[in-house]
Amino acid sequence: MTGFATGFALILAIGAQNAFVLRQGLAKSHVFWLCLLCATSDALLITAGVLGFGYIVTIYPAFPQVMAWGGAAFLFVYGALRFKAAMTGDYAMQLAGKSAGLWQTLATGAAFTWLNPHVYLDTLGLVGAVSTQYTDAGLKTAFGIGAVLASYVFFFSLGYGARLLAPVMQSARAWRRLDVIIGVVMWALAIKLLS
Repeated sequence: MTGFATGFALILAIGAQNAFVLRQGLAKSHVFWLCLLCATSDALLITAGVLGFGYIVTIYPAFPQVMAWGGAAFLFVYGALRFKAAMTGDYAMQLAGKSAGLWQTLATGAAFTWLNPHVYLDTLGLVGAVSTQYTDAGLKTAFGIGAVLASYVFFFSLGYGARLLAPVMQSARAWRRLDVIIGVVMWALAIKLLS
């Protein structure tokens, strides 16, 4: 329960990855595969954190800074793309229920996951740090399983739960507002990473 609660609390905050999963869920496009990618990526990082990945950061202290710069650049570009989409206002694909291909969606989801320094802080750093209170291997394993389970529950709930908002997203104006909100979130996260 502690692992589940810790994992769920850390992932609950809206971020770039969550916003992308929400957008794909609203579009009803590649939801299963995107949720599986995000949750499995988190599972790998949580496992590494519980097993002691923080040790690598002590060996290579510049790693967090390098990830911050790369993540900020990616978030800035994606935010700009969302603002551009909101200005051009071409939402025919979304309104028709079409979207980018599976591989493009998964590549974007992987970038949101693996280029995001916050995911490393949350999974490797914080979950890893909380797991150090368990010296018994069985309890540490149970903690890690709980945190991993929280990730799967969250992403699949977000991806498929977004469909409940689908009736609201039946106009180009609604999609435009969503893109502006996502663009603002992306740029705010990029600025936060650089500060």
